[in-house]
Amino acid sequence: MSAGDDARFMALALSLGARGLGRVWPNPAVGCVIVQAGRIVGRGWTAPGGRPHAEPQALAQAGEAGRGATAYVSLEPCSHHGITPPCAEALAAAGVARVVTALEDPDPRVAGRGHAMLRAAGIEVTTGVLAESAWRAHRGFLLNRTKGRPAVTLKLASSFDGRIATATGESRWITGPEARHIVHAMRARHDAVMVGGGTARADDPDLTVRGMGATHQPVRVVCSRRLDLPRDGRLAVTARAVPVWLCHGPDADPGRRAAWNGLGARTIEVAVGPGGQLDPGSILQALGAAGLTRVFCEGGGSLAASLLSAGLVDELVGFTAGLALGAEGRPALGVLGLDRLAEAPRFRLIETGAVGNDVLHRWERA
Repeated sequence: MSAGDDARFMALALSLGARGLGRVWPNPAVGCVIVQAGRIVGRGWTAPGGRPHAEPQALAQAGEAGRGATAYVSLEPCSHHGITPPCAEALAAAGVARVVTALEDPDPRVAGRGHAMLRAAGIEVTTGVLAESAWRAHRGFLLNRTKGRPAVTLKLASSFDGRIATATGESRWITGPEARHIVHAMRARHDAVMVGGGTARADDPDLTVRGMGATHQPVRVVCSRRLDLPRDGRLAVTARAVPVWLCHGPDADPGRRAAWNGLGARTIEVAVGPGGQLDPGSILQALGAAGLTRVFCEGGGSLAASLLSAGLVDELVGFTAGLALGAEGRPALGVLGLDRLAEAPRFRLIETGAVGNDVLHRWERA
């Protein structure tokens, strides 16, 4: 195979893996393609819930055609025995001649051992193909394994002048239906949707994926130091149907904790920072420890500002509408406490385009 062929088939493996985003945590969303004499004979991706892995599914589809073939895998095959046998072992047993991967898996149980197991079996191994694209695709899993936290996407939908509501709090709807439809698709590709307690109180949100035949829902996370949230709202009455996780401070009233637990929610105690608000790093460490790899934060302004200030936002998604609300409108972000431009968090533009009458722009941390 040429380098061009390797890149083409790895791109397909990455696109297959993306089908599992939001559905496979705490496992990575891996894709696998089996190629025999230039022809694809097997395809697979991580199944909902994280198992089966991509490789055994692709090998099962390939059957005997997998013997002597090349396997393209978007992340190093696992090498440890868990609920299922190692994928590296399955590839060797199937008789593949070559394995091409994009990245080494930093999980301490793997960390190069999968590649070593393949080489020990006499299989040619090529690594680093489309590594940058794979890093972006697996960012949540990689951050969970290396830093103990999920990747964070911060979404802000605002007016042209950066406001998210009028002075009276009216916010539905600043952006149009096309933008809102895309937001639901983005929710579906994340493990969890997160908001601050102020947003939960003011908007009484569902935080679910709607309008697209969704068969699964992300975890709904609310960050509220004192757990002073309405227990007759939408989140409360649906907590047994769709998971609700509440991050709170150590000073939250025990009665409120018990009440929310009784409604079916999961309460998670996290540290409070110097400013008296929940520490964003502690929040993400707790969510990472619970297995989350990708979190979609939809505000409000204080939570968004705290994540940005702490350098914990990995991707920004903005929807900008063609209307202006003026200085009296509510800003998209809370106080950042910046004195100089050099202190402002910087992001690199990766996508922009029209969505209905609004503008979508995506940025990643520089």
